[in-house]
Amino acid sequence: MTQPKIATRLFVEEDLSAGRSLGLDHARAHFLRSVLRLARGAQLALFNGRDGEWLARVEGLGKGWASLEIVEQRREQRAEPDVWLVFAPIKRARLDFMVEKAVELGASRLLPVFTQHTDVSRVNTERLAANAREAAEQCERLSVPEVTESLGLSALLADWPRERRILLCAESGAARPIGEALAALEASAGQPWAVLTGPEGGFHASELDALLKLPFVTPVGLGPRVLRADTAALAALTCWQAWLGDWGERPPFRTTEGG
Repeated sequence: MTQPKIATRLFVEEDLSAGRSLGLDHARAHFLRSVLRLARGAQLALFNGRDGEWLARVEGLGKGWASLEIVEQRREQRAEPDVWLVFAPIKRARLDFMVEKAVELGASRLLPVFTQHTDVSRVNTERLAANAREAAEQCERLSVPEVTESLGLSALLADWPRERRILLCAESGAARPIGEALAALEASAGQPWAVLTGPEGGFHASELDALLKLPFVTPVGLGPRVLRADTAALAALTCWQAWLGDWGERPPFRTTEGG
């Protein structure tokens, strides 16, 4: 049976089960009361990345507090594609946009990495994590990707899990077109992957040389035009999802004819 769409979704840390009452912190209570202007009895959806999505009802709402009654499960938790986005930090507005869209595209972890040509010297991971949480609430996914602390490229590769393949967006050097490369790797669907993009100006030649020597790295090209760093990251994630990810599926609660 098709379930009605619920406009308000919240990510919570707490366990979710039928009949439980859940108190919200000041920030989330303020959001429901003063921003969304919800009232007692209003319905919303909750998820925590573990227990699926649950229908909840506002029991009470006041200045700085809110109480929710968890009613029933709407969706069971399910596995999502395991693809990380590893990116050189860029300026704030473009970085915020890239993180939001990467969450919508299904990235399971976001890893800022400093390269030799990276202009940005600091990354506010708390802000990025808040952006990721809000994007997950909006796009109806059942998890919020982790945002890790930034580190250097050498340190990242030193501890890299060898079973996780890297799709390297290489702006120079030998690289197959991304569609051709992914089509040849269809057998790796369901395996852990990462998309790696460099900064504005690209990787240093020594960084590219080091990456291309690694057996788990697949260099790919993104066409004849020079893409900005955020565009390259989102384009590569899109291609990965189309060939190796979950783009054969449809959004939840939209399975009726014409949906």
